[in-house]
Amino acid sequence: MRTMLKSKLHRTKVTDVNVEYEGSITIDRELMVAADILPHEMVHVLDVNNGERFQTYAISGDKGEICINGAAARLVSPGDIVIILSYVSLSDSEARVCQPTRVYVDEYNNITRTLGETVLNRI
Repeated sequence: MRTMLKSKLHRTKVTDVNVEYEGSITIDRELMVAADILPHEMVHVLDVNNGERFQTYAISGDKGEICINGAAARLVSPGDIVIILSYVSLSDSEARVCQPTRVYVDEYNNITRTLGETVLNRI
């Protein structure tokens, strides 16, 4: 088995941080559907502004919302640009044809274009 990139939300803008929440990243539910990210699925978050990288789990949020919760909220600031990644384990033959879904957004986290297709639709 190989671990491959399943989907990427490219350059989303952090709208809020909440240290008091027990953990996770809140993501606009439309973005989650477009990137095939399920509630409670593990994601990796890369902060373009400061280089921080961490993993957490996704929860569904409101339109345009990208909120870093819990301890990870200390690693980012509202307005930071983050890349959100999800992964999938595939056999070697599946991995060789894997093309991840890439979701691109504008400054308000609205989808501007999507490339690729859901990996699991091809398996």
